[in-house]
Amino acid sequence: MATMRSIFKCGTWLLRILVLVIVTVLLLSGAKRKLAKTVTSADYPAAKQQYEQLAEEKGEFRALKAMFSGKDAPMEGGEKQIGNKKVTASLPEFASVKLESPIGAPDSVQPETEMIEFYEPMFRGKLLKIKDPSRVYVGVAGPLGQPNSCGKQISQMAEEYGAIAAVNANGFVDPNGTGNGGLPVGVVISQGQLCYGDPYSFYEITGLDQEGKLHCGWMTAQQALDMGIRDAACFGPILIKDGVKQDMNGRFGGYNPRTVIGQDEDGTVMILLIEGRMFTSIGLTYPQLVDYCAEIGMVNAGNMDGGASSVMYYQGEQNTIVSTLYGARNMPNCWLVAPES
Repeated sequence: MATMRSIFKCGTWLLRILVLVIVTVLLLSGAKRKLAKTVTSADYPAAKQQYEQLAEEKGEFRALKAMFSGKDAPMEGGEKQIGNKKVTASLPEFASVKLESPIGAPDSVQPETEMIEFYEPMFRGKLLKIKDPSRVYVGVAGPLGQPNSCGKQISQMAEEYGAIAAVNANGFVDPNGTGNGGLPVGVVISQGQLCYGDPYSFYEITGLDQEGKLHCGWMTAQQALDMGIRDAACFGPILIKDGVKQDMNGRFGGYNPRTVIGQDEDGTVMILLIEGRMFTSIGLTYPQLVDYCAEIGMVNAGNMDGGASSVMYYQGEQNTIVSTLYGARNMPNCWLVAPES
């Protein structure tokens, strides 16, 4: 009798487990269908293209997993073999909408500060143009690299320096995504002072000299100071140097949010932020970013930290969407824009 009860009890538990497995499979299948329907909607052309390319290469389940984990993004730029055909990562035409311009000013007059918002089929973002490069400089969160050093939000740094705009700059040591922004990676030069970095190690540095020219290239901090560079940050890669687009072969960054500081032929500083990791804005690969920077007129351009660190502050508010649910992160430093004189 006891044996029969044991068998019945065991059978009941097996039945419950079987029902649980079936319900779980049905729920996952329903969620998968709903997610697939969402990302293939005509409302999200960027997500649709990304999903279709990933699904052909990896299958539907792995495609969804890649999209929502931010890993295994398709197409590093240029051509990529997917199945039996090649797909080219094309860059849509630049089409901008001006948000800020002087009232009543002739079209031929360039404003001192101009904010441009753009919407493309695959990405969106902001472009801040500053006519006078002397207004652009690097601010720091405080003493960097010390045991108790901690970064700050760029909005806080902008307010402390009295700046009207700010954008993230250097990357920082970030173990398991828990870094506090107090330990930068690379060189930080602020207002002529070396705030962080080995003076004699080489880095991919982007910096403005005393005359307002933007320099981008491999150099030591001491070489940068000797060149008269007053404010500099680094992360890399260098995208455009003296009008020449740099080769991005081997730079496998995938589709991600991007932050760039550049300069056009007239000396106007151009701060570009591309939003990413969203249905409505995937982001850009490095090869695409180079092409885009050249298309909008940059002749020198250096890539700053991107991903979850990419954020812009303008006239008292954060005006870009950060690609993390936790909001803007603490940073060691940032590029700042002083008010118009």
